[in-house]
Amino acid sequence: MRPTAARLDGMPGPKTFSPWWGDSSIHKQRGVIVYTVSPFRQRGSKAIFKHWIFHGYKRLAAQVPYWIVPFAIGYGTYAWAKQRYAWQNSKAGHIALGGSH
Repeated sequence: MRPTAARLDGMPGPKTFSPWWGDSSIHKQRGVIVYTVSPFRQRGSKAIFKHWIFHGYKRLAAQVPYWIVPFAIGYGTYAWAKQRYAWQNSKAGHIALGGSH
């Protein structure tokens, strides 16, 4: 006696490929190798904070020269523009630019 074939319910298994949901032409693929890791061996967050304190800080410190210069230029431009805008809208700015207040 042989067991019944698995019913195809539209969701492909790990060794099949379905180009779209509900495609009825799902066939077993040859040469597909699937590797898995036991859930008891998967500990992705083990010591994540301990490792980040040392390695993450080192990575961030290495990137500081690349973002501090553009940040300083941007902030300097913003501070200069804000001060100039306030001066232009003041009484002294109107008089210096030849306008009336």
